[in-house]
Amino acid sequence: MLTILGKSESINVRKVLWTCAELGLEPGRDYSHDADWGGKGRSTQEDAFLRLNPHGLVPVLRDSETTAGETVLWESNSIIRYLIAKHGRTDLLPAEPAARAQVEKWMDWQLGDLNGAWRGAFMGLVRKHPDFQNAAAIARSVQSWNAMMLVFDRHLQTTGAYAVGASFTAADIVLGLAVNRWAMTPIDRPQLDAVTAYYDRLTEREGFRQFGRNGQP
Repeated sequence: MLTILGKSESINVRKVLWTCAELGLEPGRDYSHDADWGGKGRSTQEDAFLRLNPHGLVPVLRDSETTAGETVLWESNSIIRYLIAKHGRTDLLPAEPAARAQVEKWMDWQLGDLNGAWRGAFMGLVRKHPDFQNAAAIARSVQSWNAMMLVFDRHLQTTGAYAVGASFTAADIVLGLAVNRWAMTPIDRPQLDAVTAYYDRLTEREGFRQFGRNGQP
C-alpha cells in the first residue's frame, strides 16, 4: 500500500494525487491519503514527521511494497517520477534519454524558475503572510510571474497542445497546477491565448478537474 502524507490544500500534494489519478490508482484500494499533516492539522515539525522528511514539508510518500523494504520519498516532482516509473508509464515519462529530458526540463523549470517568480505575490496576496506584505516586492513578483507565463505561452504556440508536444506527460501535471495557481491568484494578467487553450485542454482530464482545479468544473 502507498501512503501519501500531506494536507489536501497543498499544491504539491495535489500534484501527487493527480498523478495517482492518471495512473488509475484508486484511494482506499491502491493508496491511502493521510491529509492530517500540515496546515491546521498535525504539525510537520513533529518528530514523527521529521523522521520521514527532515525539511518538514509535504508531501511525503511511503511505499511498503518494495523489495528493499519501505521506501520513503519527499519532493513532489521526485515522487511523481517514482510513481510513473514504478507503473511503467513511459507515455508520461519516456525511457529514451532525449525524450525523457524534454519532459524533465519543464518539470525542473516549474520547480525552479516558475516557483521562484510567483512566491512573493502568492504568499502576500493569497496566504497573507506577514513576511510578504511589501507592495513593491509583490509588484516585482507579479511582473516576473507574468513574464514566465509569457515564456510558456510562446512555447505552447510551438507545441500546439502540451508542454513537450502533442501528448500529455508528467510535465503537464506540474505545469497544470502552476497555471491554475496563476489563474486563481488576484493579480492583473495578460491575455495569453495559448495558455488559456492549454488550461481548457487540461480541464478535459478528470484528474485535473478533481485535483488541479480544486474540484471546480
